[in-house]
Amino acid sequence: MNFWCERAWLPGGLAERVLVRAEHGVITTVSTVDTIPLGVRRLHGVVVPGFANAHSHAFHRALRGRTHDGGGTFWTWREGMYALAGKLSPQSYYRLARAVYGEMALAGVSAVGEFHYLHDRSNEFGYALRDAAADAGIRLTLLDTCYLAGGIGQPVNELQRRFSDGTAEAWASRVAELEPDDVMNVGAAIHSVRAVPRAELAVVAQAFPDAPLHVHLSEQPAENEACLAAYGLTPTGLLHEAGALSPRTTAVHATHLTPEDIATLGGTGTGACFCPTTEADLADGIGPARELADAGCPLSLGSDQHAVIDPLLETRALEHGERLRTGQRGRFAPAELLAAATRHSALGRPEAGRIEPGAPCDLVAISSSTPRTAGSSPRQVLLSATAADVDTVVVAGRVVASGGVHETLGDVGRLLADAIEELWA
Repeated sequence: MNFWCERAWLPGGLAERVLVRAEHGVITTVSTVDTIPLGVRRLHGVVVPGFANAHSHAFHRALRGRTHDGGGTFWTWREGMYALAGKLSPQSYYRLARAVYGEMALAGVSAVGEFHYLHDRSNEFGYALRDAAADAGIRLTLLDTCYLAGGIGQPVNELQRRFSDGTAEAWASRVAELEPDDVMNVGAAIHSVRAVPRAELAVVAQAFPDAPLHVHLSEQPAENEACLAAYGLTPTGLLHEAGALSPRTTAVHATHLTPEDIATLGGTGTGACFCPTTEADLADGIGPARELADAGCPLSLGSDQHAVIDPLLETRALEHGERLRTGQRGRFAPAELLAAATRHSALGRPEAGRIEPGAPCDLVAISSSTPRTAGSSPRQVLLSATAADVDTVVVAGRVVASGGVHETLGDVGRLLADAIEELWA
């Protein structure tokens, strides 16, 4: 299918009357035209590349709207998350993830990085996630996660037992059996320095040297304090010692960092994935995004625990966090925000995230005439739009959502309600 875009954000900037031709889901030509050819799909508003959701825990979506009584902390929220994980089977997780990935597709996500630690020492859950992504029409990077300890120097508890393979070698052996396909590629993850002992970090870091590697990093001050007390190093320093930091690595959250940490992350080319709506929901704090970017860390964005699934809100929250933290506006230009929201290289898919020949034909048409976007400069629509303004979503040349309706899943809200109510029944 070929597409005519009223306006499209190309690598060189915003252009008008853009014709995108594709074959087998890959863009072949991009040109500007005065006359719209017959038989092309018209995309109105501002068209941007498909969004990359670089950090997801799909099952956390079942906690949305259920964690706000009684206050508490990240650590008390975590106990509820563990209890939810204990209820899932591969079949129920498939039903939930299919709906969650459907919600992502409606919001313009073309690829998701699933930070996957619910294993039960098998790959059944991983394949359930692959099938869910296929049904939703998006691509999946399964970031299979090593999780061996309940905290520094502590064994896993009963609720965490489903996450652990016992040793890093056993984890690597299981992950090696996963079979990638057109929907799913496979990466690795270190859950955190709390969950992987010092002696095992290098094993995980070296297991799949050509695959993306992700890690939760310094999300909470307590993590830093425990790491310093046990090892005399910050979590960043410990990961660097283990050889876990490199351009293929993405540090998720990267919230509570020292200047030395920032320099180390930038100097190794390690990426940083911010999840601003989750970091706000869990009272994690606001990380030094501008300083990381200036140090050389490519930024990406994720919806993490899915308090919100809205890449446009995540981009805005990244900028707003910087404004709240520094008292300055315009810390990130709209083009920088778009680059973070579409950074598929964090998912091992460097060919995606651009509207140019050779890239997957992933297009998101954002309406410019809704109550939220009407009157906005097309170049600044990222700072006014939300997922509700996403009109059409194209993944690999196929329309997966239009007018707020998923083309194959239908009523995603009903699918979500059914899957979540089943878990809480």
